[in-house]
Amino acid sequence: MGWRKLPLAIATIHVYTRDFNRARHPWRRPLIIWRIAMAGEIPDLIAEARTGTGKGAARQARREGNVPGIVYGGGADPVAIQIPFNVLLKRLKQGRFLSTLFNLQVEGQEDVRVICRGVQRDVVKDLPTHVDFMRLRRTSKVKLFIPVEFINNETAPGLKRGGVLTVVRPEVELTVTAGDIPDHLTVDLEGLEIGDTINISNVTLPAGAKPTIDRDFVIANITAPSGLVSADNAASDEEGGEAEAEAE
Repeated sequence: MGWRKLPLAIATIHVYTRDFNRARHPWRRPLIIWRIAMAGEIPDLIAEARTGTGKGAARQARREGNVPGIVYGGGADPVAIQIPFNVLLKRLKQGRFLSTLFNLQVEGQEDVRVICRGVQRDVVKDLPTHVDFMRLRRTSKVKLFIPVEFINNETAPGLKRGGVLTVVRPEVELTVTAGDIPDHLTVDLEGLEIGDTINISNVTLPAGAKPTIDRDFVIANITAPSGLVSADNAASDEEGGEAEAEAE
């Protein structure tokens, strides 16, 4: 069964390898944690299986208007692929290609989630000439940034009174498995007043998800409007002046 299509994200990917007791137990595979930022839906990337390997086959693919590539990792054999040049170039121009998780579709094969590990370019024209992808296992531990979505703004008394929703963390980093990636976290603002704070403990997290930060950090708060703050400060100054005058 292939990967089910889930909402995902686009952002910087970092690789963290925990290689505990590797020296004493060389047969143990290190735990690899991928750090990905979420935003949107996992995009499909359609490719074709490429016959033949080596420079000759790669040149033939380019002559036919394709960019040769390779898919490796995930406990499976490497697969030679090719992507239409215009399709790949369009993706590259959209930005963040190296930090996007793709649902790779190759005819006759199961869909697989991949990340790009490198794009080789022509040194003169700066156009793609080869691309490498790495498979991501469903059970891989993933550290990713999930966007926060705020609902029920209209039922928050603090906002009705002119308060301002100050978002401290528009996205929250969670540790989840690659097979269970949520698309967002929901924060309910109903009933919140000016001065109220929303912490991570106030948010219902997806099953199995865990924040990467141990403390109960702030996500957002409702602050008084600047006009109200200025009025309060002015009132405080007047009260302070009156008190000093009385003391004299």
